[in-house]
Amino acid sequence: MPDPELLTPSTSDWSVQHRPLADVLADHDPADLALAVAVGGDGIGPAGAEALELVGLDATVVQATWEPPSTAGAVTAVPLPPGERAARTVLLVGMGTGSVADLRAAGAALGRAVRGRAALVTTVGAGEPAPLQSALAEGLALGGYTSPRWLSERTSASPAPVQAVALVGSYDGDVVRRSVRRATATMLARNLAVVPSNTKNPAWVAAQARTLGRRHGLDVTVWNERELRAQGFGGLLAVGAASATPPRLVRLDWTPEGAGARPPHVVLVGKGITFDTGGLDIKPAEGMLAMKTDMSGAGIVLSVLAACRDLAVPVRVTGLLALAENAVGAASYRPGDVITHYGGRTVEIGNTDAEGRLVMADALAYADLELQPDVLLDIATLTGAARVALGRSMAPVYATDDAVGEALVRAGEATGELLWPFPLVEDYRPTLDSDVADINHIAGLGGGGGSISAALFLREFAGSRSWAHLDIAGVGRSDVDSGLHTKGGTGFGARLLLHWLEEMR
Repeated sequence: MPDPELLTPSTSDWSVQHRPLADVLADHDPADLALAVAVGGDGIGPAGAEALELVGLDATVVQATWEPPSTAGAVTAVPLPPGERAARTVLLVGMGTGSVADLRAAGAALGRAVRGRAALVTTVGAGEPAPLQSALAEGLALGGYTSPRWLSERTSASPAPVQAVALVGSYDGDVVRRSVRRATATMLARNLAVVPSNTKNPAWVAAQARTLGRRHGLDVTVWNERELRAQGFGGLLAVGAASATPPRLVRLDWTPEGAGARPPHVVLVGKGITFDTGGLDIKPAEGMLAMKTDMSGAGIVLSVLAACRDLAVPVRVTGLLALAENAVGAASYRPGDVITHYGGRTVEIGNTDAEGRLVMADALAYADLELQPDVLLDIATLTGAARVALGRSMAPVYATDDAVGEALVRAGEATGELLWPFPLVEDYRPTLDSDVADINHIAGLGGGGGSISAALFLREFAGSRSWAHLDIAGVGRSDVDSGLHTKGGTGFGARLLLHWLEEMR
């Protein structure tokens, strides 16, 4: 059943106030109110000094006493005694060099610092250009996020995000609103990623998609196992064959109001492996621990589609969620099997633990043959090779269209979800040749370039479309709870893709 708490991530009540700071402070109970002040390279500036005066503090004394660092994300808490003061705590927030990345880090640290509080009032970032205000808002929203937990009544829940955020001064309200909405899409993707797989199976994800579709003005179509078989989705059927919960394919459609006869059409494909044992080529035990997040690509696509109406995305967007559980059983598909994908292409199975590309190949082929997209993009926690190559801070992007690849890289730079262009090396394509089928789904012995060969395999199913592939295996999961990330799924790509779509015409 759909879980409304998962599908409505807990967020703060945001407001942009152009009234005097003293009046805004007076709106709140000082007992659980935090006032945040910026600390730059020259210490506390004039705006911060004026804010401190309102709570009875002298900026020079505060600077000398507390020596707050200006390092991006450093937060120094100055508790105030109860009484007639307008706030209970002052937070001195390091702004670093004032770059976009530093503002995002400062926002994230501030969001963490005020978890569980009733209200935050701040002038941090006021008057800055839109990209800096956006970074601050995104960081503040994501830093305040806490992951869902499944606890007994005897266990305390994690502190919730601060209840109310008041930004006081020269802020662009629309920039803040849109930034927070993108961050909320990331939170939704994270929520979906961490649901335990004894709850989260393909049918459960499809149910979430139906609920979100109704809420956000999307048309939703779901293929069940019988329909997948009748229409020839052999990749989804093979990967999901051994599971007690059959595969699903979900299609979500957004069409902007007032669109012309044919607005640009973008199709997003997300890998949705709700749990990955590796199949008969089974993973080691430690390799399975994070596999409930192996559907992160599908969760991101679903979250992006759910945000399209709120952000008035100007192009038509279709999302395809390729959902299956890669289990082990008598019906498991085997190395050496030959399967037939949607559209008729045959594939020899080289390793059952390379299942993600099989379900995505079906969805890509469907998009190419049936949807006629102007741009086709897929996103997946696909290969360990991507993590080895780029670690946890950026993801490879492959593109058959330089303009599309460059636009995605720019969107990544704007949102802090960094991409690095990787080549589609044609010399590697013969390593996918098969003696018994149209193509092998993994590179043969000595192939190497695991992320590249996976991209080359997927390209076979995108036809001649303008196509891009994001391999988020490294960045899609976090082992730590720090900065913008919480432990578990990161939702990497949701903000990037929304920014890219918003800029498209």
